[in-house]
Amino acid sequence: MLASDNTEFGNTEFDHVLPTGSVDITIDDLLGFLSAHAEKALVFVYDGRAVRSGYHVTEVKAGQFAALDCGANPESWSEIFVQLLDVDEAERTHMQAARFSAIIRKVTEHVGLDHSAKLTFEVSDGVRPMQLYSAAVPELVAGTVRVDLSPRPASCKPRDRWLEEQQKANASCCAPAIDGKTCCS
Repeated sequence: MLASDNTEFGNTEFDHVLPTGSVDITIDDLLGFLSAHAEKALVFVYDGRAVRSGYHVTEVKAGQFAALDCGANPESWSEIFVQLLDVDEAERTHMQAARFSAIIRKVTEHVGLDHSAKLTFEVSDGVRPMQLYSAAVPELVAGTVRVDLSPRPASCKPRDRWLEEQQKANASCCAPAIDGKTCCS
């Protein structure tokens, strides 16, 4: 799978394979894309606007979580949090993809990062409270690397698993049968 080939914005294929759809990308997915576009500006877009050119990566955290969900099921996962401070600073431009990658490499030297962990962005303008976002597959837009951030909603894991099972059951039900007919027809 590759990021969409959006020729309107000059998006091109690259070697690193990225997930598509609503799957969370990992830090490896992001870094793989950035490595092919190191000199391009990295622009995060959240709440319908791009981060300002003076934004900072203020913190990168790695967490291992163990929990009990609302259905009394044990859950565990790894998550990486990248904190962005969305500020303007005179004469600064958007961070280059290579600089962001170097920050993550520096963190990796000091903090063990599970590169397959769920990736979450924490964003604040220094006034509003931090908000949590998931990252979409990066794409090239107008000569920059653009990463759309979507608010990370609360989730009921038992309900999510049930919905996933229902979708799989519905998809398999409507698959073509051996005689060319589907079970839905």
